[in-house]
Amino acid sequence: MRVIAGSAKRLQLKTLDGLDTRPTTDRIKETLFNMIAPEIYDSIFLDLFSGSGGIGIEALSRGAREAVFVENSPKAMSCIKENLKFTRLEHKAVTMTRDVMTALYQLEGEKVFDFIFMDPPYDRGFEKTVLEYLADSQLVYEDTLIIVEASKETDFSYLEELGFHLLKEKVYKTNKHVFMEKAGKEEIC
Repeated sequence: MRVIAGSAKRLQLKTLDGLDTRPTTDRIKETLFNMIAPEIYDSIFLDLFSGSGGIGIEALSRGAREAVFVENSPKAMSCIKENLKFTRLEHKAVTMTRDVMTALYQLEGEKVFDFIFMDPPYDRGFEKTVLEYLADSQLVYEDTLIIVEASKETDFSYLEELGFHLLKEKVYKTNKHVFMEKAGKEEIC
């Protein structure tokens, strides 16, 4: 796994051995960032279920002002910190070694995010729990882009009832990215 573009371009990142994390492949990461690249610069990025930190590090490398990495596994967080140091991006990063819900409660009132990316363990409903929380959270504003990486089979039919608008779904061979924002945003012509 490597950084695709920006200040840390081509640097190889460490990943964890085993199946506890599934690093997003370089090809999928490149596709994702090609879709959001124009808005990344100077943004505040939240990387939930961070794994080895590849997504948040890519955001920082491409000019995000700050990224918050939330990962419950101390072993995975150690890997994230090594990757941040190796890429010389640690000065723009906040790391939180705790479960995602606890981290969200602690961040409430402290930050508002331009991007929230989550890659929870597949098919266990974690994304719905997080989205239920974010529906009424001050961490999200009307232009916050929320991106969920999930299995192809994950159902998101509940988004409208939670107050989110589905913007796009990008399906790959084994998984997908679902892009959403808070519903009711007024379009300015």
